[in-house]
Amino acid sequence: MATITKIEICMVDLVPPVKRTDAIQSFVSQETPIVTITDSEGATGTGYCYTIGTGGAAIISLLKKTLVPELIGRNAECIEQIWRDLLMKTHATAVGALTSLALAAIDIALWDLRCRKAGLPLYRMAGGAKNSVAMYTTEGGWLHISTDDLVRDALAMQAKGFAGAKIKIGSPHISTDRARLAAVREAVGPGFDIMVDANQSFSRSEAIKRGRMLEEFDISWFEEPLPADDICAHAALSRHVSVPIAVGESMYSLSQFKDYLVQDACSIVQVDVARIGGITPWLKTAHMSEGFNISVCPHFLMELHVSLVCAVPNAPFLEYIPQLDSITKSGMRIKNGRAYPSETPGIGIVWDWGAIAAATVEGSGFTFTERA
Repeated sequence: MATITKIEICMVDLVPPVKRTDAIQSFVSQETPIVTITDSEGATGTGYCYTIGTGGAAIISLLKKTLVPELIGRNAECIEQIWRDLLMKTHATAVGALTSLALAAIDIALWDLRCRKAGLPLYRMAGGAKNSVAMYTTEGGWLHISTDDLVRDALAMQAKGFAGAKIKIGSPHISTDRARLAAVREAVGPGFDIMVDANQSFSRSEAIKRGRMLEEFDISWFEEPLPADDICAHAALSRHVSVPIAVGESMYSLSQFKDYLVQDACSIVQVDVARIGGITPWLKTAHMSEGFNISVCPHFLMELHVSLVCAVPNAPFLEYIPQLDSITKSGMRIKNGRAYPSETPGIGIVWDWGAIAAATVEGSGFTFTERA
């Protein structure tokens, strides 16, 4: 039985390749903790998570002081057992964003290790439902972008075979959002999906008002219209508008998704593998959603999510927002607007360790080889 003998931690701060703004924030950096686990047979697996702008140091501290010391000597194949033991170890801070993100980095590393040792790519190890997925782009739809540029980007991505584009909404007046969406819909025609994202910025009344406006443009989903912890308001909104409601990037446990599903408070689940705590709970959420006949369209992390959406049958879209280009050696394969998961054993990410070393935030590097 191979056991865990070494864990290495570092964090890089990635600068987005384009300006990214929405109704509540503008993020200019992305703190990315990285965890590599080595077993007694010399096999390794690497996982990661992220925060938008701040909080990465807290994740590194939680990993270093609380979670990583529990891994030495454990059987790396017992991923479910390890995940639950670490959750209980941090029960005073769970459920919550920082704990889930720290758990995710470890869990993803363990899945990478398992897949590598089995000689299987993640998408097949986790289910192998399909070998490609349609993509929609968010990278050209940020709130600060002019209407003319929104149209140009949507047309360019449509020409590349992308299935749709997401437009950020939440302008001070509804007329601005309406004009932007009208221009894009007129340009791309009826056969191209348009999604919108309000980033939790609306009150219930404003969400109803804008949701009814969205019906004019055959919008595919209305993402995060309200604060994520207000399930009742999402359920009420779902009853008032016909546009499907999408939630998930700001939820951190299987149970939170369960509450949304049983209350008919959403029609699209956007579970984020980092924010829910890793591949282990991500797959549970996807399969639970399938039981409710609900689609999974995950948030961000396309380089990892491409394998997960191809593992399950109820995931029709992958979001295009490049994240890891500066610290990887090869990008995700895209052809005619569809993304293809890696066939290489592991989670499908080829890390550039030289670039990671050069970009590591001072003081974040740490190696653990024995119990304190």
